Amino acid sequence: MEELDIDLPNAKLAYTIIQSLLEANEALSDLLVVAAHALDEDVTKALTMTGEWQKYLESKRNMENTKLQIEKFTEALRTMDNG
Repeated sequence: MEELDIDLPNAKLAYTIIQSLLEANEALSDLLVVAAHALDEDVTKALTMTGEWQKYLESKRNMENTKLQIEKFTEALRTMDNG
């Protein structure tokens, strides 16, 4: 595994920040799902045809890759913590 060029306290801080951002993103995503269910079919259809909706979907796809990177980062932190 590639070694991180960061000390453990700063790595843990970075992890905490990243985790908070991921949780906020997930909460927002959940809120959008609830809001979408409250809209009628025509409004929902119109919403999903916007550029903003497409950007949202793209960000969701990118987040899947980010989750994989976070797993690697977490493993590197464990290695540093045990090292």
